[in-house]
Amino acid sequence: MEYCKRCVYPANAKPGIILDDDGICSGCRSFESRTTLKEQVDWASREKMFRKILTEAAEKQRAKGNPYDCIIPVSGGKDSTYQVYVVKEKYGLNPLLVSYNHTFNTPLGIRNLANLIEQTDCNLVRYSTAPGSAIRIAKYMLKLVGDVTWHYHAGIMTFPMRAAVQHDVPLVVWGEEGFSELVGMYNDDDFVEFTKKKRQEHSMRGFEPEDLLQRDDCPLTRYDLAPFFYPSDEDLERVGVRGIYMSNFLPWDGRDQAEFVINNLNFATAPERERTFNTYAKLDDIHANGLHDYLKYLKFGYGRATDDASNEVRHGRMTREQAIDMVEKHDHVRPFDLDLFLEASGMTEDELLAMIEPMRDPSIWAKNDAGEWVTKDSVANHRNEDGVEEARIPMIENARPFLHSPPSDDERSNFFEKQSHYVLL
Repeated sequence: MEYCKRCVYPANAKPGIILDDDGICSGCRSFESRTTLKEQVDWASREKMFRKILTEAAEKQRAKGNPYDCIIPVSGGKDSTYQVYVVKEKYGLNPLLVSYNHTFNTPLGIRNLANLIEQTDCNLVRYSTAPGSAIRIAKYMLKLVGDVTWHYHAGIMTFPMRAAVQHDVPLVVWGEEGFSELVGMYNDDDFVEFTKKKRQEHSMRGFEPEDLLQRDDCPLTRYDLAPFFYPSDEDLERVGVRGIYMSNFLPWDGRDQAEFVINNLNFATAPERERTFNTYAKLDDIHANGLHDYLKYLKFGYGRATDDASNEVRHGRMTREQAIDMVEKHDHVRPFDLDLFLEASGMTEDELLAMIEPMRDPSIWAKNDAGEWVTKDSVANHRNEDGVEEARIPMIENARPFLHSPPSDDERSNFFEKQSHYVLL
């Protein structure tokens, strides 16, 4: 397997990555380009564009007597907490917060969502999927695409648009586009907006609920899939729904945002994680950094620690050698929440692994003489290969790649204990 000589991504990284002639991946090149571009971009001008969009949206909503100026999709995570603060406190809008409850919650996630509402004093609309539906969807999508959190991604990318139509609120404000940071799919000057096509390709695994219902082997009903039906073109055009990304208009660094909400808005991090060193992202869904990410490892041979460490390397907060150490420590770890899912779904671990077996990437996985799956290669075997020194970027002085909220009370130490059941509400 080829690995990026700057970060720790493998050549088979998803949703798609390219290594150039110098052995540097498209994600690193895109970040490099965006870093240079950020020095050239007139951010003051972009901020004026953002302010104009928000102001015009608020004026139109207030003229027709609608109490909501815009919609902000939220999970209670660091990004959505920051988004709400900026839109309400800096620009003076009255947002309607919209959240999709996947029922695979953590106590920490529930705590941070409640804290977001308390800190910003905003109205929240929250759709909760039936727990039985969540398990049925997770089991079926595990079999179909190897993902137990399809309904979470589908819900958060669909329900806010349904809410926009229902409440007659045209403007939906998202945070970061996302795929630019990981694999270099877009640049800052592309001004990517939220669309049904983008949602379908990257969050829905290519499957709309209508597609699932047409499959002969699908055990799901329209009731199970209710929140995932995207609004019609007619309804979207009638309301004039538009989804924009805040990161197109304001400089964006997830770690900086995390530090801000920790210091100013009482946001709490996890004490520690099994499958990554990052303690401030993906906190609301117990499977996001657990089983969901472990399945990615079983399919492609890398996990969340690779994602997080590559991001830190690109920002100059971690050396490639430190990143490799993090990958070796975390990416292979079997998460405790696998047992929670097996119990809730009535599956055995052998049944789950059998579903994943045909999805394993043969470029990284092979069976040994004992019939056990083993990885053919690891980024740890590529520490000192030719080109690594030439690809290296300078470290930021006094960089801090690890970030935690201060342990202000005993309660925080219990936020991310190993759960024995799902937290539904």
